[in-house]
Amino acid sequence: QVQLVESGGGLVQPGGSLRLSCAASGFTFSNYAMRWYRQAPGKERELVAEISSAGISTNYAASVKGRFTISRDNAKNTVTLQMNSLKPEDTAVYYCNMRIYWTDYWGQGTQVTVSS
Repeated sequence: QVQLVESGGGLVQPGGSLRLSCAASGFTFSNYAMRWYRQAPGKERELVAEISSAGISTNYAASVKGRFTISRDNAKNTVTLQMNSLKPEDTAVYYCNMRIYWTDYWGQGTQVTVSS
């Protein structure tokens, strides 16, 4: 079955960097676009970044454009989110996501806290 396992979250000071990774299994990874979402306390889950199946096309939320970079390694079945110039408002649980037809699959999430 589909499994998505995130790692790399933690506590970082404003202006710092973190690198999130998502290890995928249970499906043909190279056939599917991948996404990172985040959910802050009291807010709805929002799309942060997405990458096409071959890694050629990417899209970002306006709030992270220029600071975050999504990438993938189809040989290792991993998708990564490099987060630079982090701000307190980036604090959230970050989730890896993929979709098969109309079914969404999620990882367990990894907490990112940006605070001094």
